[in-house]
Amino acid sequence: MKAITPVPRFLLGFFSCAVLVACWQQAQQPVQAQSPSAANTAPLAALPDFSALVERTTPAVVSIEASSDRSGDKGQQSASPGSEEEQMQEFFRRFFGQPMPGQPGPQGPRGGTSFGSGFIISSDGYVLTNHHVIEGMNKLVVHLADRRQLPAKLVGSDPSTDVAVLKIEAKGLPTLAIGDSDAVKPGQWVVAIGSPFGFDYSVTAGIVSALGRPSVDGSQRYVPFIQTDVAINRGNSGGPLLNTRGQVVGINSQIFSNSGGYMGVSFAIPIRTAMNAVEQIKATGSVRRGQLGVQVRDVQSEELADLGLKAAEGAFVASVQNGSAAAKAGIQPGDVITAFDGAAIIKSSDLPPRVGALQPGVKSKVTILRNGRQQDILVVLSVLDESAGNSRNPMAPSTAPSNPSKLGFSVEEVSPATRSRLGLPAGGVQIARVTQPMLAQLGIAKGDVVLEVGRTPVATVAAFEKAVSAYKSGDRVRVLVRNAESTAIHMIGIP
Repeated sequence: MKAITPVPRFLLGFFSCAVLVACWQQAQQPVQAQSPSAANTAPLAALPDFSALVERTTPAVVSIEASSDRSGDKGQQSASPGSEEEQMQEFFRRFFGQPMPGQPGPQGPRGGTSFGSGFIISSDGYVLTNHHVIEGMNKLVVHLADRRQLPAKLVGSDPSTDVAVLKIEAKGLPTLAIGDSDAVKPGQWVVAIGSPFGFDYSVTAGIVSALGRPSVDGSQRYVPFIQTDVAINRGNSGGPLLNTRGQVVGINSQIFSNSGGYMGVSFAIPIRTAMNAVEQIKATGSVRRGQLGVQVRDVQSEELADLGLKAAEGAFVASVQNGSAAAKAGIQPGDVITAFDGAAIIKSSDLPPRVGALQPGVKSKVTILRNGRQQDILVVLSVLDESAGNSRNPMAPSTAPSNPSKLGFSVEEVSPATRSRLGLPAGGVQIARVTQPMLAQLGIAKGDVVLEVGRTPVATVAAFEKAVSAYKSGDRVRVLVRNAESTAIHMIGIP
């Protein structure tokens, strides 16, 4: 057996020191590599750097202080500014058009002070912000980046687009360039600058999540919102949404939240929509919109074969307002609008912003699909009337009504007075009595005239009863009904 000679102790100590020195020298190599020149090398990850964009655009962003010296009802108490209760009250007011449950409704102008954001669009002092930032306020102050605080005059505002134009007395102001919101695409980087919770010139960034989003606020159906994941909170309202060129592509306006705070879903008004309102406000102080005069809904998948469609695309015309631009041009309930002025209509929510962007008197081409055939119809838009369709004037029965039908109402012959009132020269039977309460939710009422059951015209009570008899329990029946406001298609289920 080969013997192993032990190593002397002094040599072990020497070797240990040598190993420690070698390890120390090796450990120093990465540190030596991080020389001062290494700071100038390219980053390991190609992440966006918005510092130059922010430096260039921030001077044109402003903070807006809006206050009122007019108090509301003495019995109405408001929550303390910035409190959770106040945030929730504002959330319900902005997104549902009503007070938070358990809170009184608005009774006169809001008191106190609110803060928002905005940006300068012309060097002579025009400032753009949200309508809801200044709503009900009579004292406006614009805080500039150079620390000046200038009183502002309200030039005009438009609740439907949530846009307000202010004017301050100053010259040579920095401005933001207006970009092309139509060129924005999902996935692109965008930057927001504003004053969330009073923290002026806060910068957040994210990407465009989606385009053409309808608002949960029905009063803003003319705005095809840009959805982003940019962090937006209270106080950001009215601030700019910028593309990577530093151009404004939107105005930050809304968030979707369960708590009133940012949860990753933010909405901005496309700058093209906003500037359309701005131009009219600067010219006349208000905004006028064109009206087509139809109520539309999305196409349902079960309707594709009947409508001659291959995909559930387009805006199904559920009703046509009597005497409207659509009625005069020949658009009918049951038509599917597939394009407006050359722009494709994929969802029903695509149509109102296209129509609302045009002024009354403009001639527009509407592409429809009727009975599987495509047609182009020229329509001269009328003036938008938001009150249309809110009144009814049912007539008393003129003859003995029929027995209640499977559809939940009885009918009679149409009286001369009803024909005159509805502008109906011939055809149809008049609803004499509604026996199914659920029909009121569909808008069907006594005095309305039924023109078709299924697709069969009915001009007499006998014809109506024969048409209804073809259906059985569980069927859904297409009924064309005319009243004082419109002609509409209703789907009624037979119990």
